[in-house]
Amino acid sequence: MTKGANIDLSGLTTATGPFTVALSWIDPSGEGEADVSVLLVDADGKVGSDADFIFYNQLATADESVRLLGKTPTATGSEDRILVDLGALRPEVQRVVIAASRYAGATFGALDDLRLTVSDSAGEVLLTFDITDADTETAFIFGELYRRGDGWKFRAVGQGYESGLAGLAADFGINVDDSEEEEHSQAPSHPAVPPEPDRPEPQAHAAANPPIHSTPTKNDDRPKRVRTAKKRTTVPKAAKVNLAEHPSWQHARLFPVTGLRNDQEREVRATATLLAVMAQVPEFGRRLTARFNAPAGTIQTFAEASFKHGDGKVRPDGVLRVARAGRIWTALIETKTGGNPLRADQVEAYLGVAARHGYETVITLSNDLALDNEHPLKVDKRLLRKVTLRHLSWAEVAHEAEMLCLHDGVANPVHAWLLSELLHYLRQDNAGCQGFRDMGAAWVPVRNAVTAGTLRLGDRRAMQVAESWEKLIRQLCLRLSGETGLAIAPVLRKRRDGDASVRRLQTVTSLVDSGRMSAEIRIPNAGGPVLLEADLRTGQIETTVEVPAAARARPLTRVQWLLRQLNNAPPELRIEALAPKQKTGPCDLLKNLITEPGLLVPENAPQIDTFRLTLATGLGTKRGTEETGFVRSIDTAVDRFHQEILKVLKLDPVPAAEAHGAN
Repeated sequence: MTKGANIDLSGLTTATGPFTVALSWIDPSGEGEADVSVLLVDADGKVGSDADFIFYNQLATADESVRLLGKTPTATGSEDRILVDLGALRPEVQRVVIAASRYAGATFGALDDLRLTVSDSAGEVLLTFDITDADTETAFIFGELYRRGDGWKFRAVGQGYESGLAGLAADFGINVDDSEEEEHSQAPSHPAVPPEPDRPEPQAHAAANPPIHSTPTKNDDRPKRVRTAKKRTTVPKAAKVNLAEHPSWQHARLFPVTGLRNDQEREVRATATLLAVMAQVPEFGRRLTARFNAPAGTIQTFAEASFKHGDGKVRPDGVLRVARAGRIWTALIETKTGGNPLRADQVEAYLGVAARHGYETVITLSNDLALDNEHPLKVDKRLLRKVTLRHLSWAEVAHEAEMLCLHDGVANPVHAWLLSELLHYLRQDNAGCQGFRDMGAAWVPVRNAVTAGTLRLGDRRAMQVAESWEKLIRQLCLRLSGETGLAIAPVLRKRRDGDASVRRLQTVTSLVDSGRMSAEIRIPNAGGPVLLEADLRTGQIETTVEVPAAARARPLTRVQWLLRQLNNAPPELRIEALAPKQKTGPCDLLKNLITEPGLLVPENAPQIDTFRLTLATGLGTKRGTEETGFVRSIDTAVDRFHQEILKVLKLDPVPAAEAHGAN
């Protein structure tokens, strides 16, 4: 859609049930995300009461007609999803305004790929609206759903406010009072997760938003306060006091992994553990069910239900049901742990059962990752006419739990503890829920062919390795996002990387030509994308980032500015100084530059505007989960680069290139 256009929603889908509106963007600057909000507007163009303003402290309307579903990871970052049940809205609501606001002076013009999409209850995308003209706005209306006769239409608005949340609120009868004091919630006092010294403190950036008060209406004779300071609980990083008498003493866990003797027991316990926490922690349950376009409502979960199928019975690992306004949405769940693959015959049987019972979805859960919204299992497409088949990775489950438990927070301290216990369970090797850990049977033959120089284009095994490489990078970003609370994602350029087969062919071509696989990762505040290259011929992993030089008068002082920050970095770190418009420049190891920084000063260039930092790490060769395996070596290389390089660098607020341009 284009700005200002409108479209009738009733003509786009035959599905019944709620719509899902998703807002997405990419934040290359790392200034912080935006907060999504929804306003229910009456015929007079104003909100009826503060209950019609839905935001992070008021996630839903009382009748559940509108609910914020939280962030969901995507291939390039994440998106904020909103469930809107138009049929449940009270009659006086004429418009549903979809908006977002930034904080601390950050603007929407600094965000890339601003987009709104609307999907039906079956998950089909009905419309897309890309916003390309955002500039200095600090609040933005993406679009609105509005009544027209007996139906509903959508209008692509794309209107911003430089006056921020206050300007947006004023248009809809909401007053802003910036005198409110911040709230602070108490975390549970008992230990929640094992101490990890590198884990960041939970961020509470949105508390900087001004508080909001809605004006009184004819049904409301006094002003009410809508507090915008976040009221959320996250778990502490470590216990304040450890009463264990000996290091061998282990804290008792709610979900132990001891006593698991075989794959069947692992699957049963993993399924029961996950479903129990989903039913008890509303925020967590909603984040997962929102992925499958389930309605917002009461969640109940069941394990080991039995169904008739043909002449016998089948027993899916779990059943998930969501009750909403007299309707019940149902999904059957098939779980695999460890390296166990999904079986087409099992899943097809569950699809048949779901169709006969009128259930909406079959969900598969394993350590495999689905790429480009393609299910990792091929099934008879005729079985998908009435039932949708969706997939979830254990890595995605852990990501959602970690984001809520450590960063976004939940309303109830006990729920935060439950999530921390689930996380502890998922991290245990014996649980079999660690996510993608194996490059597959094609890995060793392809690696050997690269070493021997016999790999050629058209090798099917090389395409399988390229797909596994994508899954590994995707899971790496999920894990880093969960640990840091940042929106970390692979860099996918629309024209070049939009088609999965083209992307993988590029990886195979690189393997044939140079023996390398590469990927770019977007990490906020890193200065630029992090390039990850695995060289199978040399057995090295190189992690590289280009950071802008500080605005200093002389090249030598710019070098010294960088070296002071990297004083404790690995001595084998390679640093290259780049002059404007130059692709190469003076280069040396950190251990040599500490004593002789002048080695980086270009002889024939007046200035340095960029530094290229590269750290090499040994490459594991095995396909499995061993410490010397390839997957673990990639994790180790990126973690090392992030901890020892990226986290210690403090970029200059005015980069050298900008200062040079201003002059």
